[in-house]
Amino acid sequence: MSTNLIPPVLTLVIWSLIMLIWMATLRMPALARLKIPPDQARGGRGQDLDRVLPREINWPAHNYAHLMEQPTIFYATVLALAVLGQGSPLNVGLAWSYVALRVVHSIWQATVNTIPVRAGLFFLSSLLLLALAANGLLGALNA
Repeated sequence: MSTNLIPPVLTLVIWSLIMLIWMATLRMPALARLKIPPDQARGGRGQDLDRVLPREINWPAHNYAHLMEQPTIFYATVLALAVLGQGSPLNVGLAWSYVALRVVHSIWQATVNTIPVRAGLFFLSSLLLLALAANGLLGALNA
């Protein structure tokens, strides 16, 4: 077991929760300003707010949703690497780099949100994830 791969995983978990708090601190006051009666909001979903809140208010929520998507592959991959004992400096560096790019992606999407930069950050982080997964597969096949 390579426990040196666990800190990047937990860091991204904590970052995801920070984004949840960021989302809530923007959305709750914005919803209060709309004065929507609670009984009319019954059964609503988060994406329904895209139609009623300013887009900048929704950007952190969009990013939070993204953090529930591709990073789930990261968690599985890195935990598999840890179980396989594949905590090499390369894999640890790739894992930390992935986390760093996801944090930068989050900040960019939640504040500036221009697509070319966001797409570039996503592409780079995806390449890192591919490298981690390939290393994991090689490690599993050679175990």
